[in-house]
Amino acid sequence: MIPQDVIEKALSRAQESASHSWEHSTVFEALLEYRNPPYSVFSPDPFPNGETPRLKIEDIDALRYVRPLIRTDTPTLSEDNGSSADPASLCLPALLLSLSPSLSPSTQTTYSTALSRQLHQLLKETPRFPNGALSHRTTHPSLWSDFIYMAPPILAYTGVSTHNPSLLHESVRQCESYCEILRTPSGAWRHIANLTSSSTPEKVKQDNGAWTTSNAWAAAGMARVLATLLHSPFAAHTTAEQTSLVGMIKGIVDAARSVDTHPSRLLRNYLDDETAFAEVAGTALMAAAVFRVAGLEGAGEVLGGGYTAWATEKMRAVAQHVDVRTGVAAPVVNSLKESQQMPPGEINPEAQAFVVLLFAAWRDWSQAESSKGGYFLDQL
Repeated sequence: MIPQDVIEKALSRAQESASHSWEHSTVFEALLEYRNPPYSVFSPDPFPNGETPRLKIEDIDALRYVRPLIRTDTPTLSEDNGSSADPASLCLPALLLSLSPSLSPSTQTTYSTALSRQLHQLLKETPRFPNGALSHRTTHPSLWSDFIYMAPPILAYTGVSTHNPSLLHESVRQCESYCEILRTPSGAWRHIANLTSSSTPEKVKQDNGAWTTSNAWAAAGMARVLATLLHSPFAAHTTAEQTSLVGMIKGIVDAARSVDTHPSRLLRNYLDDETAFAEVAGTALMAAAVFRVAGLEGAGEVLGGGYTAWATEKMRAVAQHVDVRTGVAAPVVNSLKESQQMPPGEINPEAQAFVVLLFAAWRDWSQAESSKGGYFLDQL
């Protein structure tokens, strides 16, 4: 598979190159899952005694990395660049900072207040589709499947942290509302759907295709929501929501598997375009989502067996496309121009983080299987 020293290089490249809020939050998540797995929602007990852990900043690389990148003096936690969800993706680290014993009570309050403002912006100031889906954009109703990794996981986590079941339910409703609009007959999701009107800006981004990275964003985001519900004190009261999430994730993964025909064994950049180039980022995050769901008690029975064998094959393909000298993944998409491949030598920050997320997901799943007498790390 991917040697750990190469993963360290990939992670360093992610930290060095990330420059947007969603990249910062994704690198934060990669650091947390890779370096401090007990505090990830995928661990068996992320909420000890039903409470959010109080983490010292000096002990958690992810918090040390992200703290300077969070703004506490504006309505959102970072510049929004027209997105409702991208700055909101920083709510999780903001929440953890608001509880950190490393900070003074007044500084904790500063983060708590900033978190509340950001949640207000997301839930109260963001346009919605008629079915209640929150827009990914601030100026007009526009659903991007990327949203599912940015917003629902932080709504779910905040709901557990504040003992607010309505936020938990809202996190799942957003996933379901997005799925209602974006899912195609194949099970894959369209990247973008816009609700146009006379007030819609002239230049509105369009992408009706099933971009692989956006489908992976959605699957992985729903896996985070699922894990949060399953490992929370509300687990017994959210079984219907958990079943719904597993079904939506399975639909996306099934769609990806059905068109997995590229000789490289990487997924193509668009699931609905057999001429699209093979691409590492979407492949890595899609496989990570499979391992994460497979590792969850109960849910893992749905995405086990052939699914984890498929994800293992995807990880082997990803491993062949990460430079062992630099840690740079290629070929990767330009995440700002979804149909374009990044030129040789250039870095896609989120792709770098996805490689780390894949390694962490595979590692945790492998260790769990080993303890049950299944797969062993040295066999893969």
